[in-house]
Amino acid sequence: MPESRSHKRGKGRAARKEVPISRGRRLDAIRGHHAIEVERGGTPKKIDQALSRLNTQRNKNKILRVPQKDMNKARQQVRKKGMNVTVTNLSKTKRRKP
Repeated sequence: MPESRSHKRGKGRAARKEVPISRGRRLDAIRGHHAIEVERGGTPKKIDQALSRLNTQRNKNKILRVPQKDMNKARQQVRKKGMNVTVTNLSKTKRRKP
């Protein structure tokens, strides 16, 4: 399924998009020292899957971009997993460290 326009916009102008990672998965984008994952599905299961894709990047700052209405859910999932991830909204105007 092709990416939506807002999903592409959430990645920004990353140098590497759709980076292959283990088990046939793909990370949305890598930009310098930042690993970026955009997750538009607001369910805890989908957010967990996005966090596991981010967790493969060991020496990067991890950014999870979600719609603003799902930011609290995403922060709860990050806390539950005990990860160091910055949660931002899709337009990058608000960011939260858990």
